[in-house]
Amino acid sequence: MVTYRHATRDELNLAIAWAAEEGWNPGRHDADSFWAADPGGFVCAERNGEVIATGSIVSYDRAFGFMGFFIVRPDLRGQGIGRKFWTWRRDRLRERLDADASIGMDGVFTMQPFYARGGFEFTHRNLRMEGIGRATTPDPGLVTFSQFPLHDVFTCDRQYFGFARPEFLRRWINPLGGLALGVNRGDALTGFGVARPCQTGYKIGPLFAPDFGTADRLFQALSSHAAGQPVFLDIPENNPNAVRLAAAHGLTEVFGCARMYLGQPPDLPWRNIYGVTTFELG
Repeated sequence: MVTYRHATRDELNLAIAWAAEEGWNPGRHDADSFWAADPGGFVCAERNGEVIATGSIVSYDRAFGFMGFFIVRPDLRGQGIGRKFWTWRRDRLRERLDADASIGMDGVFTMQPFYARGGFEFTHRNLRMEGIGRATTPDPGLVTFSQFPLHDVFTCDRQYFGFARPEFLRRWINPLGGLALGVNRGDALTGFGVARPCQTGYKIGPLFAPDFGTADRLFQALSSHAAGQPVFLDIPENNPNAVRLAAAHGLTEVFGCARMYLGQPPDLPWRNIYGVTTFELG
């Protein structure tokens, strides 16, 4: 008999290990940030005392939900386990949200028809672009995040992400071995980016900027932190300038997901989003 329940912190580590085996290249320290975002937002399917499937059902203050980490153990696929578990996850997340809240997800392209049958509608593709980090001259106009009050970081992030996620950000912007940079205009934080070490190379995300020039400066500085190593940027294809940025730096597409929503999609400034934060939590 298969049962569904909330996952423990150690089982989140298992989900990340499975994600690595799937080739999703998670960050080396993602688990701490993910758990801080919503300790009740991770679930699993269990049979005979063994975890056989994982998933996330993260709630952002009941105003928005995000589903990710949908993995069924490879030797058990094709038996209907995933379909039932996914439906339970969707319904459980609905219970954790306000009635008018929407749910987002980044699903692999091959699963798009399945998610559509579950009520999700496609909005655009998010594409993982890969290149090699290149050393550049330090940009004096970019400031490390340790110099910004957390309140300013939270305010700026909400303008781009659409919802508050303070506990997640506290850890995400201080990645061990990584780098977080912001741009200051008129004593206000107007954009920022984070590079974090992953199983392979570095991922840059989020990359939020008020214009292409600022995004380019942030990308170059964060790429320089990963000089000589693979660097990845998950761009929203509905922002032509994000596509332009990737092309300008010789990045090539290696993976992608369909951004889909159940309910009304949030009104986000996609023209200013050059890199999404993470496929797992939005």
